[in-house]
Amino acid sequence: MAAENTKPSDLDIIPKYLLADDEGLSQECLDLIATLPSEPDWFATRLYQCQGFWHTKRLTQGILNFQSHFEARDSDIFLVTFPKCGTTWLKALTSTLLNRKIHYPNPNPDLTRIISPHPLFTVNPQVLVPLLEFIQPAVSSFPSPRLLATHLPYVSLPESLKQSRCKIIYMCRNPKDAFVSLWHFGNKLRPDHNTRDQSNKIDDAFEKFCRGVSIFGPLWDHVLGYYKESVERPEKIMFLKYEQLKDEPVKILKKLAEFIGCGFSKEEEDGDVISDILKLRSFETLSNLEVNKKGKLPSGVENKVFFRRGEVGDSKNFLTADMIQRLNAITQEKLGKHGLKF
Repeated sequence: MAAENTKPSDLDIIPKYLLADDEGLSQECLDLIATLPSEPDWFATRLYQCQGFWHTKRLTQGILNFQSHFEARDSDIFLVTFPKCGTTWLKALTSTLLNRKIHYPNPNPDLTRIISPHPLFTVNPQVLVPLLEFIQPAVSSFPSPRLLATHLPYVSLPESLKQSRCKIIYMCRNPKDAFVSLWHFGNKLRPDHNTRDQSNKIDDAFEKFCRGVSIFGPLWDHVLGYYKESVERPEKIMFLKYEQLKDEPVKILKKLAEFIGCGFSKEEEDGDVISDILKLRSFETLSNLEVNKKGKLPSGVENKVFFRRGEVGDSKNFLTADMIQRLNAITQEKLGKHGLKF
């Protein structure tokens, strides 16, 4: 069955998780979806409110699979973000930290190919660290510590993950920049959105985002769920802001390394290891790698769509003063009373 409002020629371009057909859905999932509130969406075809957050049909199936079958290990490391909040960057940084003894993070791709090919020169970070609600590989065979990722809100995590002593790194971003980045990302994934009249498109998307109706949204509830848990269990959840990582990369990288149990030695701190990691994982380096300019994910999504600008404050170039004021007001109302500011 073709997706709603989607041209047949687009089906090979749009990721399967955005399609509206029932292919591959279990009866359990179909029965659940039939009971859920739903709304048409600007990013996907239609979203369904499951466990307080909005997902596509296929993501709902992925959530059920994840919750039913995933068994956490105490040594697991989970990277969690709301979409377009630095996911690719966080994956690249953390995988490099964990594996720096095996693959030295030399930012020179020509030299690294000669000595020991670094995975990030040939594989997109989205493939290196899978999002388990999208694809569930045989993670039981992954060596420990397993580095995994999800966009799911805290309430929807598998119980074994919540109860284990695994580490969770959560990174959020200013809601204004997160929205604009998500809007651009959706335009790239949905060819039918790429029209000359984008003003109405962003207005419609903005209204829904403010109401919390966006994929994995509401953003504010997503952030707050992990923030509260990080306050209660700081040994389990490290709460980061994208802006902090941009402003103080060395400081945050050291904290991140300590949190996941692979702190830097004095020799590493005195040497070039930290600066090399940051150079190799910079937006400029990653976006200019051949694999990220021309390669594709197994789903068919082009790697280059994960790299746009990566700047703080870029939303001011796309949002009106009224839009900025409205998002600021919502953020203050939802998060300000908990001490969270952007």
